[in-house]
Amino acid sequence: MLDFNNPSNLEKTIIGTDLTISDFWKWGFSNLLTNSLRGIFAEFLVGAAIGALNQTRIEWDSYDLKYKDMKIEVKSASYIQAWYKGTLSKIIFNIGPKKEYDYNTNTYSPEAARNADIYVFCLLKEKNVEIVNPLDTRQWEFYVVPTIKLNQDYPQQKTISLSTLKNIFEPKLFSELKSEINTFCNNL
Repeated sequence: MLDFNNPSNLEKTIIGTDLTISDFWKWGFSNLLTNSLRGIFAEFLVGAAIGALNQTRIEWDSYDLKYKDMKIEVKSASYIQAWYKGTLSKIIFNIGPKKEYDYNTNTYSPEAARNADIYVFCLLKEKNVEIVNPLDTRQWEFYVVPTIKLNQDYPQQKTISLSTLKNIFEPKLFSELKSEINTFCNNL
């Protein structure tokens, strides 16, 4: 299997073409304002902040990152979408319980649950379409919430609004994210 963590492999030629893996990634995955890529990028940002990028992302896993034996679920939202048409998006995050998939048995758990220990809600907060830039960590804010708090206060809710999050927790900057997650890891 090709090791994509090795930077020299990004310039490997796709057999039968003069194109590289890097060309493919630029073509298919460069617009970070699309919902799916912004979400993956938010996972990457959180992983980078806490030093948890040591294993490749697993699509459809029951949580996004593992750090200090804690499972972390990352959710993302943005006021401006790739399809922006002049109206800012309402900020709502999905917190609904999910069935956990077991890759070893190819089965789902019988019960749905919030399978992470900590949720990190990531908001690309810039509202100016002319300067929005997902690569600028200063345009992001983060809300770190222990799952136990969601289960106690919002056991049946499938979504949570930004206004509700702001009533519970203070937003954190990218530079504060590791410290905030460490605080919860040490207290859970």
